This record gives sequence, structure tokens and C-alpha cells, in this order.
Amino acid sequence: MTEQLPHDRSGAKTIPEILPVLPLIDTALFPKMVVPILAMQKESEQLVDEAMSKDRIIGLIIAREMKIKPAYTPDDLHSVGISALILKMAKSEDNTTQLLVQGLSRFRVKDFIKTKPYLQVRVEHIKDKEEKDKEIDALMANIISQFARVVELSPGLPQEIGAMAKSIQEPGTLADMVASLINATLKEKQKVLESFDVKKRLKEVTRLLNYQVEVLELGSKIQSQVKGGMDKQQREYYLHQQLKAIKEELGEKDEAAVEIEEYKAKIKEKKLPEEARKEAEREINRLSRMHPSSAEYTVASTYLDWLTVLPWYESTTDNLDIKKARKILDTDHFGLKKPKKRVIEYLAVRKLKPESKGPILCFAGPPGTGKTSLGMSIARALGRKFIRISLGGVRDEAEIRGHRRTYVGALPGRIIQGIRRAESNNPVFMLDEIDKLGSDFRGDPSSALLEVLDPEQNFSFTDHYLDVPFDLSKVMFITTANILDPIPPALRDRMEVLELLGYTQDEKIRIATRYLIPRQREAHGLKASQISFARGVLQKIISGYTREAGLRNLEREIATICRGVATKIAEGEAESAEITIKDIASYIGSVRFAPEVSARTLTPGLAMGLAWTQAGGELLFVEATAMKGKKHLTLTGQLGDVMKESATTALSFIRSNAVSLGIAEDFFETQDIHIHIPAGAIPKDGPSAGVTMLTALVSLLTHKKIQKDLAMTGEITLRGQVLPVGGVKEKVLAAHRAGIKTIIMPSWNKKDLEDIPEKVKKEIHFYFVDKMMNVLKIALEK
Repeated sequence: MTEQLPHDRSGAKTIPEILPVLPLIDTALFPKMVVPILAMQKESEQLVDEAMSKDRIIGLIIAREMKIKPAYTPDDLHSVGISALILKMAKSEDNTTQLLVQGLSRFRVKDFIKTKPYLQVRVEHIKDKEEKDKEIDALMANIISQFARVVELSPGLPQEIGAMAKSIQEPGTLADMVASLINATLKEKQKVLESFDVKKRLKEVTRLLNYQVEVLELGSKIQSQVKGGMDKQQREYYLHQQLKAIKEELGEKDEAAVEIEEYKAKIKEKKLPEEARKEAEREINRLSRMHPSSAEYTVASTYLDWLTVLPWYESTTDNLDIKKARKILDTDHFGLKKPKKRVIEYLAVRKLKPESKGPILCFAGPPGTGKTSLGMSIARALGRKFIRISLGGVRDEAEIRGHRRTYVGALPGRIIQGIRRAESNNPVFMLDEIDKLGSDFRGDPSSALLEVLDPEQNFSFTDHYLDVPFDLSKVMFITTANILDPIPPALRDRMEVLELLGYTQDEKIRIATRYLIPRQREAHGLKASQISFARGVLQKIISGYTREAGLRNLEREIATICRGVATKIAEGEAESAEITIKDIASYIGSVRFAPEVSARTLTPGLAMGLAWTQAGGELLFVEATAMKGKKHLTLTGQLGDVMKESATTALSFIRSNAVSLGIAEDFFETQDIHIHIPAGAIPKDGPSAGVTMLTALVSLLTHKKIQKDLAMTGEITLRGQVLPVGGVKEKVLAAHRAGIKTIIMPSWNKKDLEDIPEKVKKEIHFYFVDKMMNVLKIALEK
């Protein structure tokens, strides 16, 4: 560091009319006062060098904005400044110049002579007029008294400063010295500098002094109040008050004010809808009047966080490449033509009409048929975010609509929470297990979903917590259900139901080969060369170890085999394994489901029906037997009322048509009849077993066997009519899995075969009937 000292500190005898100007941004200088300043710019360094080589006098003017600029223009500076003498100058290694300057006199800028390489101005020097009267004397006495109080309350000021102030006789000099020492802003000090009239200057300084005394006395009062016996809470409050006072003196904003400014900036940047913006501004006004430590402050700030983080207008761009979307759907799932077709149709409409609303789809079908994973695949095909919430067991309406902010710990409902996680207003939103919704004293969630799942209403969905409308019309809602009956009619009416049927054996084998085996192989750390399945193994697992419409148990059994192979490889017993039919039992145990169809259809009085369950279709065996007795009908197998009535109807039809059926009219007079449906631990009900019961009874009473590999379904009447039934698709697939070759069903259900795979329809022969007599002609052996 080099240092240059002036040889003469008395300053120049005359102050030139033209001065080089150095802008000030963080300090103020008054006549006869000495302050250090720092010159950092190259132009400023040149200015100082030229001044030191001449008379060492420069002009100092406070900038209007307190920030450093590469170059200053006349508009950037005030019109009143001060001439100053450079007492000491030192240059440092970081190319900055440190100056110690003494104020000489005020000046008013007349005009700017040049701006490069540094500013030069022509000035008019202004001297204080030496005048005194009683008012000036009073003002000086008051300033000396108040300044002495400031010195007393300010540990940073030496006590000698107060005595120095008393010794000053010139009123202007006294005002300038006090103004330079008190804690005031540059704007206020500039105002004192521009006060050419001494009396006005004294009044301005008095005002600043009074404010400074009040602040210092308030701090002293706070300190004395909390000095003794201060616990933790009092100490924190005291420190907050001290910090607040300090920040006020420094012109800084407290944390609460900063937070409020941040919220205002977020709201402006987010461009909220009009109603949401008004609510946010109202909440900010409330927030500004609260203390940060109050509970209400936290509630309000949390609410503003939700308002400013929700994706009101943020959307992801849809993938409108239909071929690519179709390829993604086909890659992720085998079959499922109808749901895939519906998604492709939606994409096509979006391509032609971008503002079209999202559909409300409901995937209904047995467990394990791919409903949830299909939703994820749809999101991937569309290029959208995927959000899933499970509605199973949800009983509180607030889970959907949110809690009102009056409750402690209130939050928005799951819909708005899901939208926040998605960070876009057009995700694929899956409402899983919608048929498992409950209701109790807390409300009915299914009723709350009526607005969510209605395209004509959900553009203004109002969550109780937000209390402002949110547009859900761009969301693609997908719901899933195992059965549709528990879903309220009003809610079901809002959804487009797409049924996902169970899979045929061939489809299961292809899905297992393409998806399940590779997935489980990877999950268990096996390579493709380390495990393979011989021909017929998957078919054996499907028929002997699983009885389901979906694929979960099949994947579970494949996982068990993979674990067994992984164990052998890890123990060094084998390097790879090919699973054959003989090996299956060693990995997953003995066969669980025996093919009982052929064994149980050899005797009269035994018929096979088809039943529908939540897990898909099932075979239903009806056994009938007769014994000596008198007109007694026994029904066992945990049958419901509807099924019992079907048995009674079948018996009444036989008794009324005994002659035409070749049965003795008094058969019921001398014997009792017992109808039993196995799997007695499982409740059974429904009218579709009526045809099966009647056929079993006629087979028993005529001693005729029923055709081999034949199953039937249908409701009967007393007149022998065969009425349509439900669940036809699931029942047909169940019959196909069991190896049934012939199915009798009502004529009305012929239309339900449209969705049955062509391979199934080719392998099963269907008879469609309207009359019970036709059923008996087909079913009974000649």
C-alpha cells in the first residue's frame, strides 16, 4: 500500500468555481467535518490523482439511489453538494483508494461541464450568514441538551463529544456537527445539507434529534423493564424488540415484513385467478396486522403457501402422437382393447379440439386385471403426471373437500393435495376402489365426489380449505371398482364404465411370458440365462394353482419359483434352472385345484351352473337327491333368499309339468327332496342358478345324466320362461378356464358375447333359449 500525505492541511486559500465531482452512496459530509471515504472506480482513481497533483479540492455529491453505477449522469445526483479537502490518500492492492476528507463549504450546482472521464461541475459556493437572535439561541440550547441525552444513551459515542458541542458558537456549525453524528438516513442528512437558512437547519436537526432521543429512550425503557427476573419467553421478546428497534434505525425491514413482501411477489408472479387473488390479498392484509408468534399467523401463512403453490394455469403438454401413444399402451398391457380404444379416441378428439374436457372413466372388473397399472400407462401415453389416491375405507367428506380453516391443523382435501403433488392442472388422476367408499356421521364422500366427477361442474370445484374455485375440467379422472352395485346411481351416472374382464388361459400365458416372468426375474436378481420355463409349465400353474380372473396369484406363484431358483444359485447348488412340470411341486407345493368337472357330472341330479363373484366368474355345482318322506324341500349351502325362491320355483314348475316331463305326478307325496350347493362356507345368492336347479331336479327325477362339459345360467319363472342374467362375460371366461365345451344361456344375453375373445367363442358352443323345456332337451342325455 502506498500513502501520500499533504504537506499543508490548512487547505487552499480559495475554492475554485469548477470542481471534479465524486459521487457518495453511503455517507454524508458537512462543512468542517472529517470523514473517510472509499473510491473504487477507475474514473474516481483518476479524479483523485489529478486533485492531489493540484489543490486537493474536490466536490462530493450524494447520489439519489444508494447503489454503485459504472457511470453517473447529472440526473443521478442531487443539486447540492459540498466541497472537500483531501487530507490523506492511500491506495491499496485491490485497486481501491482510501481518502480522509474535510468538508469546506456547501455549493449549488450551476451546470455540468463534462461527464468523462469523470464529472466536472461549475458551482456556486454558499456560506452561512452569521446572525443570532433569541430563537436561534433557544434552538442551539435545545440541540446541545438533546445531543447530550443522545451521547448519554449511546455507548458508542464518547462523552467528550457533548462538551465539544457546547463549545461551538456558530449555529450553522453546531447543526452540521450534530447532523453528522446522529443516526439518520442519507435522505434526511441531504435535507440538512440543502438547508441554507441556518434557522431552518437548526429546526430540521432538532426534529431529527428528538426522534433519535425517543428511539434511544424506548430502548432504554424496554431494557429496564425486562432486566430483572427475565425468563426465556421474556428474554426472546426483549431481543425481538431490540432487534426491531435496531432494524428501524438501520432502515431495514423485519422478517415478517420480508415474508409479506415475498408473498406479494409470489402472487404477482403466479397470476392467480381474480377470486383467488382477492382472497390472497385479503389474507396478506390480515397477516400484516398479526404478530409472527401468534397461532393465527401460522394459519394464514400456511393458507397463502397453498394458494401460491397450486398450479392454477400450469399444464403439461399432451402427447398427441396417436401412433406413439398406441405403441406405449400396447407395450405396457396385453389385450384390454376397449379401454385402449377409448384413450386413443380421447387423444384424437384432443388433437382436433384442444380445449375439450377430460373424460371421467371407470374401470370395473375383478382384482388383478390391470385397472390401476392401466391408469399409469395412460398417463405415460398422454405425457401427463399420474396421481393415485385410494378411496377404500374413506368415510369422511373432508377427505375429499378438505377441512375449513377454523379447525386446528386444517388442510385441503385429497383432490387438491394430489393436484399440488402433480404440479400441473391436467394430470391423470386415479380414484382407486371407488366402490369401497363408506359414509357415517362425518358425511358422505360419494356425494362430495359428485361435483368432482361432473364435467359440467368441476370447472369451479371449491375445496373447504381454499374457499375459492379451482378448475378441474382439464384433469383426466379415472376411477376403479371391482363391482358397480355399491356405487350410488347418481355417481355412477357421471362415469363412463369400461369393464375389464378376466383373462383366458392363453392370454395369461402370453402375459406371464411377456411381462410377469421378466419382472419377477429382475426383482429376484436373476438373468434370462439362469431360469427358464418349459412348455406346459405356465398352463399347469394356471389350472392347478390359481383360480382367478386376474393375474395376482399367478405372479405370486412365479415369484415363489424365482425365489427357489435364486436360493439354489446363491447356495451353489446350480448355475441355472429349467422349470419343468415335474419340478413345479418342489417349488410351490402340491396342486391346489383338482379338475373336478368330469368326475362330478357322471351321476343324475348333478348340474353345473355359472356364478358371478367379485373376483370374476365361478363354476357352481348343484346337487339334488331324493329320499322317502312327505313333501319336504331342504336347501343347504348357505343360500340367500333369492336362491331359495329359485329352488321353490323350479320345484313348482316340475310338479305342474310332471306329465310332460315324464315324471309321476305324485312324486312329491312320498319323498323329500334335498338341494345342496357345495362350498357351504361361502354365502351364495341371486336368481341366475334357477335354470341349473330345475335341470338338476329333472335329471334326478328322470334318472337321466346331464351332458358332459355343459354349464348353464339363467333365471326361471313359474311359466317356464328363461330370463336374462348379469355377469355373462365373467361366467363365460370362468367356464372356458374350467374346460367347459357347451353353455346354455338366455336368448337376451346373446348381445353380451360381443366382448368375449374370438378364441373363447370358437371353443365353446352356445345355446340361446327362451323356454325351460328347450333347456332340458339340450342338457339331458337321450
